[in-house]
Amino acid sequence: MHYSQLLKTITVTICIAALFGCSSKSSDAGKKGPVLAEVNGTKITAGEFTREVENLPPQLQSLTQTDEGKKKLLDNMVLRELIMQQAKKDSIDKSKEVTEELEKLNRQVEDLKKQLIFTLYLRKKYEAQAKFNDADVKKFLDDAQASGEIRASHILLASEKDAQDVLAQLKKGESFEALAKKTSKDSSAQNGGDVGWFSKLGAMVQPFETAAFALKPGEVSGVVKTDFGYHIIKVTGKRPLAKPQGDVKEIFLKKKQQEFMEKLKADLKKSAKITLHEDALKGLEAGNAKPMAMPGQHP
Repeated sequence: MHYSQLLKTITVTICIAALFGCSSKSSDAGKKGPVLAEVNGTKITAGEFTREVENLPPQLQSLTQTDEGKKKLLDNMVLRELIMQQAKKDSIDKSKEVTEELEKLNRQVEDLKKQLIFTLYLRKKYEAQAKFNDADVKKFLDDAQASGEIRASHILLASEKDAQDVLAQLKKGESFEALAKKTSKDSSAQNGGDVGWFSKLGAMVQPFETAAFALKPGEVSGVVKTDFGYHIIKVTGKRPLAKPQGDVKEIFLKKKQQEFMEKLKADLKKSAKITLHEDALKGLEAGNAKPMAMPGQHP
């Protein structure tokens, strides 16, 4: 690429970044330093220029280190200020479109704030309890190897009443596979409820895993509740544990995080007053509902 073409590319790139980048005018701190330009009485300071550079993508910041790059960036800050001033004269800042977009952005900021608070709380809470060492990981692996792998099928129902009704039919001698195909709400229904082989190395959510490993091949569980609904589980096979797939320590930590969340949820709900308005929930449009996940998956 010739020098003139390169300079043109740099100019266009900085122009776009400056025109549509984040403005520093909302911060008084950004207005410090000598004045670099005045646009109809509005000052652009060195502090604002520095903030503008910081807001550029890293690969573009180096382009502003040359005199030509600095001049081009400042020129585009001037142009943006001119556009903003003219837009305000035309009352664009008071338009319906701007108001709606600002409301949308405010909602997004509020959602982000909630997410940050949520994440920070969980991190601090978990770190205060997560005291594990290599011996714990070894014990986890030893237990998984001693328990082996099992193969299981399940029937997933939306309510405990539905699950108890299906369980009663099973006790009368109805076929587990047939009832799974007929009544289960999980995608495994088409396979008679079969979810394949799994071990204690974090393949299934904890309540499902605990109930399944308490059964012998051929046995059927009672009703088991998880976040996905109400399960009836049947163990159909057992074998030694194959070589673990993946990092055992990583699997261990993931499982501990899952157990932590289960306990936290139970503890918080125990001391809370919660009222579910299921009629209102059922009345919602379900057009965007996602298919139900397998019991080993997280929602």
